[in-house]
Amino acid sequence: MPTDAPIPPDEHAPPGEHAPPDEHAPADEQPRGISRKGFIVAAGLGALTLPAAVSGAPAEARVGRPRLAPTPMCDDGDDPTPPQMEGPYFKPGSPQRSSIVTPGMPGTPLTVTGIVYSLSCRPVNRALLDFWQADNYGNYDNYGYRLRGHQYTDTMGRFSLTTIVPGLYPGRTRHIHVKVQAPYQRILTTQLYFPNEPRNSSDMLFDPELLMDVRTGPTGRAATFDFVLRVP
Repeated sequence: MPTDAPIPPDEHAPPGEHAPPDEHAPADEQPRGISRKGFIVAAGLGALTLPAAVSGAPAEARVGRPRLAPTPMCDDGDDPTPPQMEGPYFKPGSPQRSSIVTPGMPGTPLTVTGIVYSLSCRPVNRALLDFWQADNYGNYDNYGYRLRGHQYTDTMGRFSLTTIVPGLYPGRTRHIHVKVQAPYQRILTTQLYFPNEPRNSSDMLFDPELLMDVRTGPTGRAATFDFVLRVP
């Protein structure tokens, strides 16, 4: 992949021709602290209780109020998302879309949602995610863009992908490929995996840190996964 200037945050092109190199450098050790989930819950409770407390207090009582502590570092499971190999089937130039299925495509419906975070546990706005995967029979579309597409996170760092559960092919367990890039930052190339798959134990690339949380419902499966990028 060429290593020209990074992608601007509003350019509608997936990682590829103008993207910086994939991020494979080891992550710096981060100080331990509250988990991302714990921080969000605590912050939400603070936002709910602070206005009432402040509005009911006289101005003199509010003078000298201590500053809030800095946002804690992601930790206890919220380390940077590990990279994995790109594989032979990546194609630059995928269309921008959140649904990569076509009408009548066979397979179990799957929705993947999550949030892209920075190392400081802040959601990354306009992060680019480029997904590609095998179809229900384990085949990749190397001529067109079936089951390929890129999208951008919203202001809260959220993304949502509509797809199908990928099929199996020799030597691999079920997985979805993805490239994730914060604006003007390095690309994370990695893969997402499904829990309780028989081939997870024999796939040489399988990484349990990349397991999605997958639930089965009446109309298909729903998965969640949050990315933590090695950006401030």
